[in-house]
Amino acid sequence: MKNEHAHLTEVAAEAARIARSIRAEQLDAPNSPCSDWDVRGLVNHWVLYTSHGLEHRALRKDLPDELTTRDFTADADWAQQYAAQLDRAVAAWSDPAVWEGEVDLGGSNTPAADIAAMLIAETALHGWDVARAVGEEYRLSDGAATYVLGVVDSMAALYRQYEGFADEVALPASASVFEQALARSGRDPQWTGA
Repeated sequence: MKNEHAHLTEVAAEAARIARSIRAEQLDAPNSPCSDWDVRGLVNHWVLYTSHGLEHRALRKDLPDELTTRDFTADADWAQQYAAQLDRAVAAWSDPAVWEGEVDLGGSNTPAADIAAMLIAETALHGWDVARAVGEEYRLSDGAATYVLGVVDSMAALYRQYEGFADEVALPASASVFEQALARSGRDPQWTGA
C-alpha cells in the first residue's frame, strides 16, 4: 500500500498541475486523444472520476447524481477546486485500512486495492489525455510509469471488452515505459491535436 499511495500522490499532483495550466479558451477545443470527447467533456470526466470518484470509492459511497451531470468547468476556479478535491481523495486513501476489503461497484464487489490501482492508472492516462489536448507535457517518474504499465497490462482485456481501451498501438523499441502504457491502453503517444 505504501508504494501505491506514493504513486497515487504523484499522479494526483501532476493532475492538479495540468489542470492549473489550462486556459479557459482551451476547454472549447474540439479534439482530444479520447475521440468521444472534446476537451471540456474530457476534463469533466477526468475531474469527476479521478477526484470525486476516487474519494467516494475510499469512503465506500456512491457518487451522487448531481456530480455525474455537473459541468465542473463552468466554475472559473474549477482547477483550484479540483486540486483541493484531489487532496481530499488522496487523504482518504492514506489510511491502510481503506485498501482492505472490497468496494461495491453497483452489485459487484471488487477488492479495494484493485479499485485504487485502476484509479491510479486512470488518473495518469486521462492526465496524459488532458495534457496532450492542451499542449502540456505530462510528467511521471519511472517508478509510477512502471506501476501504471502493470495495471494497464492487467486490465487491458477487460477494458477492451467494455470499449474502455482501443486496440494496442504499435511503438518503436525505444518507447519509454509510460509510452508503452499509453500504447497498450490504445493511446497513440504521438497524438497531437493538429
